[in-house]
Formats: sequence, C-alpha cells, structure tokens
Amino acid sequence: MNKYFVNQGVKLTSIENYIRAKFPSGDYSSIDLQTTPLGIKIVIYTNKPGKIIGRGGRNIDEITDTLKREFNLENPQIDVKEIANADLDAKIVAKQIKSALEKGFNYKKIGNLTMRRIMEAGALGAQIVIAGKMGGSKSATAKFIEGHIKHSGEQAKQLVDEGFEVAITRPGTIGIHVRIMVEGRDIAGNVVRKGVAPAALAPRPERIEEELEKTIEADLEAEKPKKAKKKAAAPKAKAPRTAKKAKAGAKEAEAKEKPATGEKD
Repeated sequence: MNKYFVNQGVKLTSIENYIRAKFPSGDYSSIDLQTTPLGIKIVIYTNKPGKIIGRGGRNIDEITDTLKREFNLENPQIDVKEIANADLDAKIVAKQIKSALEKGFNYKKIGNLTMRRIMEAGALGAQIVIAGKMGGSKSATAKFIEGHIKHSGEQAKQLVDEGFEVAITRPGTIGIHVRIMVEGRDIAGNVVRKGVAPAALAPRPERIEEELEKTIEADLEAEKPKKAKKKAAAPKAKAPRTAKKAKAGAKEAEAKEKPATGEKD
C-alpha cells in the first residue's frame, strides 16, 4: 500500500516537471491527479486556459501523447481549470517575479509592485522573499511583508498558499519564495476575508513586467519637465552676478568723476 502512494507521488512530480518545462512562463499554477473509472484525470490549474489548450486543442493532444508514451498512462484525461485571480496564486506570482528578474528589472521595484497587486486583489496578508545575487558582489536577501499572515501552526498549512521559483540571471541565481494568505479564521472558526479594493477592479496589465515597464516610462516622462526647468533656470542664476558687476562698475565710475569735478571748481 505504501508503494502505491510513493509511486503516485513520483508520477505526479514527474508529470508536473514535464508540464513546468513545457509552459515555463508562468501560464499554469499546479496540477492534480485524480483516479477515475475511465483512467487517470489530470487537472491543470492556470490563469490562461487558451495557452494551455492551444489552437484547436493542439497542446492537449501533444500532452496526451507524451503521457501515454513516456509515463505509461493508458487513458489520460486532461482537464483545464481557470484561476479566477492570478494575483492571489502564490505559484503564478513567483513565476512572474522570476520572469521579471530574468529580464533585468530592479528587485525592489518588483517586490513593492507585486505586494501592492496582491493586497489590492483582496489578500489578508503576503510575504515575498527574494534572496541571491542581485547585482552586488555578495548575496543579499530582501523581504517584503504586508498585512496579516500565519507563519506556523495548522492555519499556516491550510490557509497559506506558497510558491517557490529560481531565477537565473547574469550576477547569479536568485530564489523567490511567495506566501499569500487569502482568508483567515477567527476564534469561533468563522471565515474572515478582506473585501476587494476598488483599485483591483480597474483594468491593469496581466504580467508584472508589463506594469513595471509602464511605471518606468511614467518615471522618465515625469523627469523630463524637471530637467527642462533646470535648464530654464540656469541663465537666471547668472543674472545676479552680472548685476553685481554692473553696480560695482557704476560705483567706480562715480568715484573717478567726483575728484575731476573738484579740480575744475
């Protein structure tokens, strides 16, 4: 009996690694194996079902053939389920942070922007830990925490969603650990949830790197008027110096004229 559960766990890990390699950009969250009378059913949870299914179901057919050939599954059935809010799924958020880090974005901007998106989506609390070579000669750890989140106990196991990814960048390897707590329990055991903020209902970019590009462009546009004002103010700064010189020259001229008028008298 123990061998059966061990084999199921190994099979699940192998299938998940295969799907992870096939969809590396963070289009899926996790998979679930379910045994049915017709065979094994594989449920793929994703924020973009269209990318997983492919045009005309091409990706599904390819995955099914691979599962039959390489994993010896007789009649695999694939079901794709959409995640309602990707910003509350720790695995997808970790993959988006990984993608943004590998594209060269600053880890502080990534952490702060991601945390804002998570809390606006309606999470009770979240924690993001980014650790590794982030540009300096030594490794560093950056931790972003907001709201209320459980760190131990049964509630931490049941209510906190966790995701872990590894980003490969030029300076080195960076680990990303994301923990999101969507709902909690009060003393009586009732569910406690946070209302969705109005900002979360407004349309915004699906990926973190898209929003980062927009914020960087906005920062550059905001800096342009400041530079123009500095250039315009530069000539005015020189004006008081020329005025002082003019006053000094006028005084010297008056001093020279006074003795001359005195000799004539």
